[in-house]
Amino acid sequence: MTRCTSLNVRARLDAQAAALADRYWRNGPLPHLQLFVSVEGEAVLDRCFGTARQDGPELAPDAIYRIASMSKPLVVAAFLSLVEEGLVSLDDPVASVLPECARPRLWKGEIDAEGDPITSPCDTPMRMIDLLRHTSGLSYSFHRQTPIDALYADNYLDGFHQRRTSAEYAKALAGVPLLFTPGERFHYSVSIDLLGLVMERVVGEPLDRLLARRVFDPLGMTDTGFMIGAGQRARLADAWIWDGVASPALYDRGDQSRWRIAQKCWSAGGGLLSTVRDYHRFLHMLLQGGELEGRRILSPQSVALMMQNHLPQGSDLVAEGSVELSETSLRGVGMGLGGAVIVDPSRALAPGSAGTFFWGGLLSTGFFADPARRIIGIVMTQLMPSGLTNLREDFRRAVYGALKEQETHA
Repeated sequence: MTRCTSLNVRARLDAQAAALADRYWRNGPLPHLQLFVSVEGEAVLDRCFGTARQDGPELAPDAIYRIASMSKPLVVAAFLSLVEEGLVSLDDPVASVLPECARPRLWKGEIDAEGDPITSPCDTPMRMIDLLRHTSGLSYSFHRQTPIDALYADNYLDGFHQRRTSAEYAKALAGVPLLFTPGERFHYSVSIDLLGLVMERVVGEPLDRLLARRVFDPLGMTDTGFMIGAGQRARLADAWIWDGVASPALYDRGDQSRWRIAQKCWSAGGGLLSTVRDYHRFLHMLLQGGELEGRRILSPQSVALMMQNHLPQGSDLVAEGSVELSETSLRGVGMGLGGAVIVDPSRALAPGSAGTFFWGGLLSTGFFADPARRIIGIVMTQLMPSGLTNLREDFRRAVYGALKEQETHA
């Protein structure tokens, strides 16, 4: 694909962005909206709509957002750098680093007379790869499908801000029965949070410093981290929560944010803050095979590993089908390491090349990175939960629709 410099393409993207803003912000529930697109690293769209906070100011391109599960690919990239150095292996048992996980119990699908889950010993070890692809047997409370999910809620095992130390969290999580034998199937979970504890033990370094040293600092991601600094606070957008019926309510005020407070245990699976600029630098690094501006973060082989399907027997997320992840169709979509990947575009019924890597966050943020066409799309806003709108899927369709002229002249 040639560089996307056509004025017609830019005008079309701008019109698509305005239409999405009309639908989801001006006439919809979103408090604000930032849409960004690049082709071959060149920004061709960066539009902001609405106010960053309830009483202003206007949303700016350098606004800071709570990216929730968009944290996962960043953490996975750091873990793969440890693998490259021989400090840990994808095939290692988790218990070899976290002995708290050495004797898991397996839920048998039944409860006793007191309503407690009936369990048996689990003889199959949970491996590191199970954490990266969500085949660990762990869960999230928001699935609300099983008594195990209820235990996650009762024990506060999946909040953005953990009340325990890392060691206490590992012990508490290990005390909850597994939903299924590790490696058996996909189930979206706190696996990446546990991976963060693994990384801390392997390196002997707190997760915030580890991520900064291995990913954020080398990539120049100056606004990405688990805490909002004093000099950044004016740029942190308000976050809102919505039930799909009443008006959205404030969840976290930018000027009084929970993200101002240091935590005993960082949420590797959902606790990071970032900006469009920072996240684009990370994605651009992936599309360039692990290198950006002369700084190598990962080998091309590790990047390829992240962006290929790792589901058992090569199935897709519909076949795995234990949970509804989002508004996005999951046919023809597999699970990479830290995010989803389009395996069969014809079955996915959505634009994007085979190999397109994508994921989103609970506050309606999202991204996609298409290695074949060199396209990156990022959508940022702060409204939770994410599945109540079709914003991310509509954004991806709009981007490919606007780029059809570029496809013709590629």
